[in-house]
Amino acid sequence: MMKAAAFLPVLGALGLTACQTPPHPPTGYLASYEGIAPPGRSLRAAVNQRRDETAALEVGRVYIAPAVLTDGDDDGLSERDRAILLREVDRRVCFAVSRWFTVIPAPEPDAGTIRTAVVDVRPTGRLGSAASAALGFVNPIPLTEIRVPFTTGGLAVESELIGPDGQQLAAVTWARNANVVGRDGPSLSRVGDALQMTEPMGKAVGRAFAGEREAQKIAEPDPCGGFGPRRNATRWVASQIVDQASGLYVPEVSGLAAPEEADASRPQS
Repeated sequence: MMKAAAFLPVLGALGLTACQTPPHPPTGYLASYEGIAPPGRSLRAAVNQRRDETAALEVGRVYIAPAVLTDGDDDGLSERDRAILLREVDRRVCFAVSRWFTVIPAPEPDAGTIRTAVVDVRPTGRLGSAASAALGFVNPIPLTEIRVPFTTGGLAVESELIGPDGQQLAAVTWARNANVVGRDGPSLSRVGDALQMTEPMGKAVGRAFAGEREAQKIAEPDPCGGFGPRRNATRWVASQIVDQASGLYVPEVSGLAAPEEADASRPQS
């Protein structure tokens, strides 16, 4: 109890920097930004979206184009880091969208298309993460990570639903930075924080495009099966063990890999 009390002033000071992420400026990737606005209050992410409800409801089948990274030459990331991040963005968007739409493997004239771009990546600081992991072993506050300020990473994404006629039916911009005090685990991977944010990002994209549409049962075979299982208990347990032992989030233990590495790890028929 004394240790926890001693940490409260530290948490309070660090908490001053744990505010909502500011919106990322429009990049020009989307066909239009007209009418895009916050859908409601968000405590951590900056979200703006628009949707033509009537037109979007008429689209039941969608092709998800591979995500792209815009202006990534000066982000300090390796090609492998970029490939892992883009694959995880694709995976999370596919998992979320397939709850509302029928996902098809290739474009078709009467189907919609979802286009997504990673427009900004804030690399995770390795030295700061190592210090944060060490601090975690004496942190008495459960389920709370204390990160070194100015070393946390972030992710910003723009995505849109295009109708069969080429018109934008829905759009969303999403950005979030890891908090100094929160649930985002430190990582030695330069894209560690960005990878941890792909799940809420994918859910936000799915909700932005679904609108009043009713959720549907995932098709069989799973249209997102190329990314592996939606839930992998073995990977989850392994990641929890590594986290407890090292205090670090390790993408590879969670099953994240670049496309060619993921293909090589699959059993050959």
